[in-house]
Amino acid sequence: MKISEIPFEITEWSDVEPTRHAGLSGEALWRTRHVGPEGNRIRVRMVEYTPGYVADHWCRKGHVLLVLEGELETVLADGRVFKLKGGMSYQVADDAEPHMSRTITGARLFIVD
Repeated sequence: MKISEIPFEITEWSDVEPTRHAGLSGEALWRTRHVGPEGNRIRVRMVEYTPGYVADHWCRKGHVLLVLEGELETVLADGRVFKLKGGMSYQVADDAEPHMSRTITGARLFIVD
């Protein structure tokens, strides 16, 4: 990701219409913005996982993810499990380590990829 050709802009996240994404259980609500020029688009998201959410896929996309509220478990394909609470983050590169998210209590996240 190269951050270039992006003018200063403010996002009022409550004004961004959410899209629903079903998991194996629960759902994710994504409020998504795309910024930057074609060929180097950066996706910025405010994501809410409902209590009991379990992702329906292994993700290979790189992210910088910050847990704003709640608790999130991130499982790596090699079996490692990481528990993150509000104020904790992770970063992972594209195609580096497949990962999957789940939460018992629900979580609100800010993700850049």
